[in-house]
Amino acid sequence: MLRTLSIRDFVIVDSIELEFAPGFTVFTGETGAGKSILIDALALALGGRGDASVVREGAAKTDITAEFSTGSAADTWLAEHEFSNEDGGVLLRRVIDNAGRSKAFINGISATASQLRELGEMLVDIHGQHAHQSLLKTDAQRVLLDSQAGLLDEARAVAAAYKTWRALAKQREEFEANAKSVLLERERLEWQVSELQKLAVKPGEWADISTEHSRLSHAASLIEGAQEALNAISESESGPILSQLSALTLKLSKLADIDAALRPVVDALEPARIQLQEAVYGLNDYLGRVELDPERLHLVESRLDAIHSTARKFRVAPEELPQEYESLSAQLKQLANATDLDAMRVQEEKLKSAYMELAVKLSKSRAKAAKALGDAVTAAMQDLSMSGGRFEVALHPCEPASYGVEQVEFMVAAHAGTSARPLAKVASGGELARISLAISVITSSATATPTLIFDEVDSGIGGGVAEVVGRLLKRLGRDRQVLCVTHLPQVASQANQHFQVSKRSSEGRTMSRIDFLDAKARIEEIARMLGGIEITATTRKHARELLAS
Repeated sequence: MLRTLSIRDFVIVDSIELEFAPGFTVFTGETGAGKSILIDALALALGGRGDASVVREGAAKTDITAEFSTGSAADTWLAEHEFSNEDGGVLLRRVIDNAGRSKAFINGISATASQLRELGEMLVDIHGQHAHQSLLKTDAQRVLLDSQAGLLDEARAVAAAYKTWRALAKQREEFEANAKSVLLERERLEWQVSELQKLAVKPGEWADISTEHSRLSHAASLIEGAQEALNAISESESGPILSQLSALTLKLSKLADIDAALRPVVDALEPARIQLQEAVYGLNDYLGRVELDPERLHLVESRLDAIHSTARKFRVAPEELPQEYESLSAQLKQLANATDLDAMRVQEEKLKSAYMELAVKLSKSRAKAAKALGDAVTAAMQDLSMSGGRFEVALHPCEPASYGVEQVEFMVAAHAGTSARPLAKVASGGELARISLAISVITSSATATPTLIFDEVDSGIGGGVAEVVGRLLKRLGRDRQVLCVTHLPQVASQANQHFQVSKRSSEGRTMSRIDFLDAKARIEEIARMLGGIEITATTRKHARELLAS
């Protein structure tokens, strides 16, 4: 339920603070006073679209705050999105500056406009003064029926199944139309994959075989160089380096016994001698392993040439051939799956069957809901001076579509003894307004939304019908909070709470204000609505009678 609404610098509103109670509340005022500004401001707080034009002229920003008590659905949503507070309820705030920048807050936490809208749908249901116009569109009629019957989830499932089925059907149709080019592409991929499969280049092979080729092609010079080093260190006839270093170290060691100043020199030479000995061991081991292998060299060169030429053919680096093989194999597999026409047709039939199963189930639910809605609106029409009138919801079979296998159409017989015809063709403006109101009240009764707002949905009616409308809204207010912008005294007199909207001019500026009316003020306002500018004792008496009734 809406508890409070704070409006700052919105259109022609300077500052307004309102408190609301349960039951049926009305807003009245002269034409042009801005009665719908309240609804527009609340819609903005609920995530509606807004731009710089909503900011009062001369102000820096519009600031709108709405406080609600919440139910289980809203509380669950707040907890899931981490917007809950310890006090319960929820505070929605929307700020739009004069540059058109928008900010949104839920319980003081920054939020998005879409989050405001999502939460707002659980808190408020707004029926605009032009709602009856949308009833003339078949799409709106279908959505209203599904919404009233709680079938929106089923309708979304049907739409998703249709989308999946038609996507595969389109793919199959495109394949049939382009079968020749697809076949050529498949043959090209098969040849490329086959060639790479025969070559069978392993990951890292190019680096390994390049290293081996370098070693084999330089084997002779490697052996010659290693042997020359070994001779110089340990096998030279003119005195190997290792022998000379060992003799020199021994001689200096003896001299160090005489003069200790030579001991550091001996200590420096000893590691060098050890390192040279290690080098001798390493060279002997290397020469024992390295050998000339012309046959192996020929095989390695052939492999290198095959890999290199294939890489040039595929326009990739030699080391990228394994990845190229994997990529082309995946493309071939995907194309093979996609071009298996028989398999595609089988899968297409499965998807169509799944869609039809959901669509038929939705059709049965719609048929049941259509009768219930038709009966309820027909009953309401009798109270709205359309005695003998009849409302029906027709379901016309159609080709499978995203919304199902039938078109929804609202039909009406305005008088007894006449055949029901499409709503747009037979309803006059007043009849359409009354039917729209009946549908709004009935569909609102079925929803769990705690606050219902009717923005001049009673336009086009008057007299006894207006009194019936007031009773309908008051009855609805027993279970819900109902806010209504109205120009009808018969409706306003039924309210539990009454606000008057007016305009005043100050310093060349026009401002809108909203005042809560006590019992005395209500008599004056109802009298004004009955009699116009000049209020007489008769109109006041009539106003008292309306309020008393």
